[in-house]
Amino acid sequence: MSSNHSSEELRAELRALADSLEAVLSDTGEKSKEEIESLKSKAKDVLYSSRAKLGQTTERITEQTKEMAGRADNYVRENPWTGVGIGAAVGVVLGVLLAKR
Repeated sequence: MSSNHSSEELRAELRALADSLEAVLSDTGEKSKEEIESLKSKAKDVLYSSRAKLGQTTERITEQTKEMAGRADNYVRENPWTGVGIGAAVGVVLGVLLAKR
């Protein structure tokens, strides 16, 4: 599952949660007790689902970050002078950009 796909699913879940909460909060005086309970139940279900998906997305991002950091660490260990060169180049670029401010 791509991160773009999962972020779209999470946005849809959050929109559904917002819609459910809005339905619960709006015009409750005109709704029957059963309608209100049904809306509350739906909002709870969407909330739990959104929390679960958010947790899964956070775990996936953490794992991807660890994997990328591990790759970068391995690359620098295998090619130390290239890593030093890249670090120096980044330092020069940042120095030039900060000096222009």
